[in-house]
Amino acid sequence: MKLKTKQILLLFFLIILLFVINYHFLDNMLGNFLDESKIISVERIIDGDTIVVTNNTHVRLLGINTPEKGERYYKKAKDFLANMISNKTIKLEYGKDKTDLYGRTLAYIILDRKNINFESVKNGFANVYILDDKKYEKELRKAWEECIKENKNLCEKSKDKCADCIELKELNYKTQEVIFYNKCDFDCNLDEWNIKDEGRKNFYFQNFILRKNNEVKIVIGNETNTNDILYWKKEKYVWTSTGDTLFLRDKEGRLVLWKNY
Repeated sequence: MKLKTKQILLLFFLIILLFVINYHFLDNMLGNFLDESKIISVERIIDGDTIVVTNNTHVRLLGINTPEKGERYYKKAKDFLANMISNKTIKLEYGKDKTDLYGRTLAYIILDRKNINFESVKNGFANVYILDDKKYEKELRKAWEECIKENKNLCEKSKDKCADCIELKELNYKTQEVIFYNKCDFDCNLDEWNIKDEGRKNFYFQNFILRKNNEVKIVIGNETNTNDILYWKKEKYVWTSTGDTLFLRDKEGRLVLWKNY
């Protein structure tokens, strides 16, 4: 009886010892089991925020938006992502919704403990683009602030003499109105300047001069432009009630101002 008790105690001790030795392994295994993520291989880069992985699964990077084809930094954003993850095994960390309207998987890309979505923003190849999933919003906003501080790529400040003249007087998502004011004592030619939201919506000034100490209002609609009201056509709405960012860029694509709400 005593021998059997000793054997049981020895077996119990060995189990505890095995558990302690392999604690990190077991912990990681359990963590991976519970974690909403997946290890997968990268097969192709479509653009700066979309990739193709194993089984021809299209993945859209969460929380960011990169330039579209034909826009400044489109190729550099794509090349940056390719240099980071092409032909590598990555971890996908899924968002609240696993797919978007186009059937693409929504995820953050993790490689060598780095969040690649953050890296794209920090290096000036993407702006923050927050929809319903706000999990990493704070970190993404911080990455954008770092980019602004470093004056990199999409964050590069405009060198146009009017960049210091134009102020954002109002951004009202309820009325979908934006008002800019020229505080300088000279007129500013805004031809080909561009207003953009966090997503894909763009407005281009065409042959427009904002007179000194004057303002202009941009609203959604199809009416005829006047000297002080310009209409953002072909859009039902631009500024979302859940939060957005306005970017104003000069004709060279450099940043004049931005405003998050």
